[in-house]
Amino acid sequence: MTASPAAASADPQLGHALKSRQLVMMGLGSAIGAGLFLGSGVGVQTAGPAVLLSYLIAGTLIIIVMRALGEMAAARPTSGAFSVYAADAMGPTAGATLGWLWWVQIVIVVAAESVGAAGLLATVWPQLPVAATSLVFMSAFTLVNLLGVRNFGEFEFWFAILKVAAILIFIAIGAALLLGLLPDVPSPGLSHFTEHGGFAPKGWAGIGAALLVVVFAFGGTEIVAVAAAETQDPERSITQAIRTVAWRILVFYIGSLAVIIAVVPWTSEALKSPFAAVLEAARIPGAATAITLVAVVALLSALNANLYGASRMIYSLAQRQEAPRFLARLSRSQVPVAAVLASVAFGFIATALELLYPDKVLPALLNVVGSTCLLVWTLSLVAQLILRRRADRAGIALPFKMWAFPYVTWLGLGILALVFVLALMTPGPRVQLLSTVGLTLGIAAVSEIARRMRARG
Repeated sequence: MTASPAAASADPQLGHALKSRQLVMMGLGSAIGAGLFLGSGVGVQTAGPAVLLSYLIAGTLIIIVMRALGEMAAARPTSGAFSVYAADAMGPTAGATLGWLWWVQIVIVVAAESVGAAGLLATVWPQLPVAATSLVFMSAFTLVNLLGVRNFGEFEFWFAILKVAAILIFIAIGAALLLGLLPDVPSPGLSHFTEHGGFAPKGWAGIGAALLVVVFAFGGTEIVAVAAAETQDPERSITQAIRTVAWRILVFYIGSLAVIIAVVPWTSEALKSPFAAVLEAARIPGAATAITLVAVVALLSALNANLYGASRMIYSLAQRQEAPRFLARLSRSQVPVAAVLASVAFGFIATALELLYPDKVLPALLNVVGSTCLLVWTLSLVAQLILRRRADRAGIALPFKMWAFPYVTWLGLGILALVFVLALMTPGPRVQLLSTVGLTLGIAAVSEIARRMRARG
């Protein structure tokens, strides 16, 4: 890892049209997905009010991971991000394996987000056909990505603004309810934190089980490191974006969960849609519809960002001869068109299969790649550990550093080790984790064989 001027260290062919404000808002919005708006209730039901501890542990992990990625991205902004850093630290096979694994996961997730958004929209307007709406979403965001990174960045900026605004309004309404400021709406106070078995009704076992549920909510935040390569000032932009992670998690996740727990008993069936439950308790008309539409926006934002991330990753792999070379070609507007189309092609196929065979194709595919983020975070921290020590030995001054190195990096790896142990002890997550590990080993074998064949000429 070498520190050099940002423009020189970034990919020389890609443009630098993303603005700092766009990257910062992408960082703010990347962890705010449908998992928060619709899925956070699962964590509450798993651990009770003590789910806040699960979120604090998971939040600490992602802050450490993002700080590590920020250190490496500020020194060397590249569209391959953690794939390139893994290659620098552990060799080309490790880098190619991580890049391809992440790409496979992302293109599957793109299909899931398209179908999911269309399905949610159909609950509001049943006359909308899920199949056609899903394909419209895929086509629209393919076009957005083909029109250039500036358009992608602007879309993500406004998507993030909407999600952030929705969270802040929700927290404000919840606070008003709890303070007794809403007319004719009694405040439950903080009684729900101690009722029904107390703060931790299921003990540490419940907190651990909830950690296994909530840690995946932060998947996708690593895309900020991918986008840093195309910002106007990568070093400053990535530094600014990474520094927002800590308060983002505290305000958006912990703040939202505290409101949900205080307003809705953790034993309530209403937690199937926790945000709507709070708004209905506040007697806000149209609450369920409003939250559904926000969740649709969250899914479409993730679809847009993931399509961008997948195209840049496979573009980087092609640049390094780890993927077909034609995927590294750029249009006049500096867009890797072939990489975008290759990334979305699988999404169209998976979407069509899911629509033909509902609840069969995508769940099976997602199960195989479900633990990818854990492997990406683990190898990113290992790469940072190696590259930072290498830089320190060489006397290289880094523009952005991990706190208290190497202790904080080891803390992150320790939390990940805990998550892996919990996953292996739990039947469903165990199958998912082992499936992802099997896929990873398969990709590594193919990458190594392909490299040896290229070496032979």
